Amino acid sequence: MLKLFRIITVILSFFFLTGFVPILSFVGPGLTVLTTGNVYKAAAQIMIDQGIKKKTGKNSFALVKEEINKNNQKYKKNKFNEDLRQLVEKRIKITREKLDNQNLQKLVKKRIEITRSILNINSTTQ
Repeated sequence: MLKLFRIITVILSFFFLTGFVPILSFVGPGLTVLTTGNVYKAAAQIMIDQGIKKKTGKNSFALVKEEINKNNQKYKKNKFNEDLRQLVEKRIKITREKLDNQNLQKLVKKRIEITRSILNINSTTQ
């Protein structure tokens, strides 16, 4: 029993300390085999992970993390653009209201002047 423990300890320390075998790539399929008993599914997971690693140079976890970060950056950029658009629309609305107010005041002044000229009232204030 002690001999088996030593052998397992040496093998595990070899894997963890030297980085000889990427342990994380075997954890997922190992859990699949333990929980479902489906060896074919576990083998497919290993093959897919190896294929992704050959094609991209990254393991599947790193690739998924990178894609999530890209999507988060796009969302933040879209959120920034949406906030900027809303701010500009708000400022345009305020400016239009001010211009409409000024135009209305000019129109009222012009009407008052026309009415005064018609009634021959010069500079009478009320």
